[in-house]
Amino acid sequence: MKIKAFTLSTCGFCRNFKRFMAQHKIPFSYIDVDLLDGKEREAVIQEIDEYCPGCGFPIIVVDGEVIRGFDEERLREVLGL
Repeated sequence: MKIKAFTLSTCGFCRNFKRFMAQHKIPFSYIDVDLLDGKEREAVIQEIDEYCPGCGFPIIVVDGEVIRGFDEERLREVLGL
């Protein structure tokens, strides 16, 4: 299972998501978008727009399925918890 998240370093919902994943010992990768600069940031924002244009953070992608925000119930369902 491949899990990728787009987060902000200052976002409470993003911190809750990261904590949830750590508590359940589920490996995932994430990008704190607000810590990026220049072309790297532009490229990531373009990628985000492909998944979920105009969405807030976090944006969580599990095997291609997009979860908007920290929806713990949906995340548990998708992860089989």
